[in-house]
Amino acid sequence: MSNNQKKELTPVQQEYQKLQKKRETKRPVLNNCLKAFLVGGIICVIGQAIQYFYIFFFDFTEQTTGNPTAGTMIFLAMLLTGFGVYDRIAQFGGAGSAVPLTGFGNAVISAAIEHRTEGFVLGVGGNMFKLAGSVILFGVFSAFIVAMIKTILTQWGGL
Repeated sequence: MSNNQKKELTPVQQEYQKLQKKRETKRPVLNNCLKAFLVGGIICVIGQAIQYFYIFFFDFTEQTTGNPTAGTMIFLAMLLTGFGVYDRIAQFGGAGSAVPLTGFGNAVISAAIEHRTEGFVLGVGGNMFKLAGSVILFGVFSAFIVAMIKTILTQWGGL
């Protein structure tokens, strides 16, 4: 709180502020960062293992294995969310579980599960794509802008 606001408080309020600050539990920032790093790293290692699986067993190349790997990671996140496992992972790992692919899958299926009582069309279908729709929209729009810039630069002989 700034000094100007502190001066406007009564002595009782100032004393309460001091008491509150003394009693406030300290957040374990370093511990939370380590957990997020560990969980995010494990998710990425699983993704890399899936990518190698597609390369060795299905004759993909490193350039062509990206989409099947992404789809598999999203599917696994949705499956784990459905069984309630991903929520426990997120509770432990915090932001580390929000790795883009798995976080996206979790967000989509969580909205669907939350609104399933409203029916399949209006509940599940209508709410599933609240988050996904904006992500897809801005992803497609961003890709369009980048493609236009690349096309213009290519036409001028820059690339």
